[in-house]
Amino acid sequence: MNDKTKENDGEVAGRKLKWDDTGMTSAYANVCNVAGTREEVTLLFGTHQNWHAGQTDVTVLLSHRIVLNPYAAKRLSLLLDAALKKYEASFGPVVLEPAHSDQSH
Repeated sequence: MNDKTKENDGEVAGRKLKWDDTGMTSAYANVCNVAGTREEVTLLFGTHQNWHAGQTDVTVLLSHRIVLNPYAAKRLSLLLDAALKKYEASFGPVVLEPAHSDQSH
């Protein structure tokens, strides 16, 4: 176990929790989408390299799909909400631009 793993160890609901990151990989995404059914929530991640605002077609290269059960998705939602609130408290609000299809050009 490396030092990073030891730093993230903790306790959850009275159980000792160890994070083992030895097989972890990292990926970058600047696009995400969510789909779901009654049994699962699917997160799709990818990248696009369309840097010009005037482009009418955007191609997204999907690279990762993560499928969660609804309980894990809810926990992820709560964690992301807390992380973004902390980020915005430190660095200011994250303002999303309207979707390209909503803009009139």
